[in-house]
Amino acid sequence: MQKIYFDNAATTPLDPNVIRAMAEHMTDNFGNPSSSHGFGRKAKAELETARKKIASYFNCSASEVVFTAGGSEADNMVLYNAVKELGVKRIISSPLEHHAVLHTIEALGKEFDIEIIYLSVNPQGEIDHGELENLLNSGDTKTLVSLMLVNNELGNILDASRVSEICKKTNTLFHSDTVQGIGHVPIDLKGIPIDFIAASAHKFHGPKGVGFAIINKEYKFEPMLHGGEQEMGLRAGTENTHSIVGLSKALSLALDHFEEDRLYISDLKQYFIEALRNNIPGIEFNGLSENPDRSAFHILNVRFPREIPMLLFNLDLKGIAASGGSACQSGSSKGSHVLGAILSEEDAKLTSVRFSFSKFNTRKEVDQVIEALVSLT
Repeated sequence: MQKIYFDNAATTPLDPNVIRAMAEHMTDNFGNPSSSHGFGRKAKAELETARKKIASYFNCSASEVVFTAGGSEADNMVLYNAVKELGVKRIISSPLEHHAVLHTIEALGKEFDIEIIYLSVNPQGEIDHGELENLLNSGDTKTLVSLMLVNNELGNILDASRVSEICKKTNTLFHSDTVQGIGHVPIDLKGIPIDFIAASAHKFHGPKGVGFAIINKEYKFEPMLHGGEQEMGLRAGTENTHSIVGLSKALSLALDHFEEDRLYISDLKQYFIEALRNNIPGIEFNGLSENPDRSAFHILNVRFPREIPMLLFNLDLKGIAASGGSACQSGSSKGSHVLGAILSEEDAKLTSVRFSFSKFNTRKEVDQVIEALVSLT
């Protein structure tokens, strides 16, 4: 049975070029980058080369790039330091954020008694910029705004330029979980100033268990992990160098071939949309995922015209991988908090599925998935 992987927003398969780069590093460059001998210096050089390359892609300083175990750690590092070290007393976010942000700010609210405000969202999953501006213009409470660049379930793209402008006018810190956006939305931190961002390599064909935070050098952070002076004193522990090499290679491939991949995957997504409309009457699309200008080109959130019990299970039996929400909640009986926040009670009862694509998918796979969906719906 042929396997079809349409769940790339959950994780992506490793690019073969990334595997080769990591294997070469593990074989030939296994030294500890904190060691002073030749083996260590060689590993350290490769580590810092990766850091500089990442910085060049985002138009920031290499000293602002801190390697982590992934996006969740990067988000936690930023949010905890904002409260503990930068004096933030209020966090403004949205109910559609990834749980790496939502659960963290909930914990911070309990531990430090800070104010948490969630912006209103409309049925398409858009925030109210006027509400944000009014909140930031009220009072002089030290505030951080945390809004994700690309929603991992809907694909909605944040108007980061507008949010950044509002934050700068009101001297407000701006953090964005860019985990789902990197490799799918251009990010220039000089063009659109964002104080703190988070990344995870496995979202752009790199290895799992490695990512980074970019932290504006104007702000002083303290480590959450203690025991060594690695990562400019911000994260103790021997760096995961072979994975960092894989991250750097994957990011280079994603951004160097960005336009080529964007056109290919966008065409695939549009082909899927048209096929769904032609074959399943009453199909709808959640959020802005159908809109090519306002959603990421790799995510499509589909709402079927009725409730279809065990649809994902039956797709899996046919060798097709997709998601009913965030894969980070797999095994949970809870429905999608994102869809719950934007859909009516009636629409929320209907079956919704997130399909997400990569450069390794094909139109033939789309045809096979459509055939399977028609047979199951």
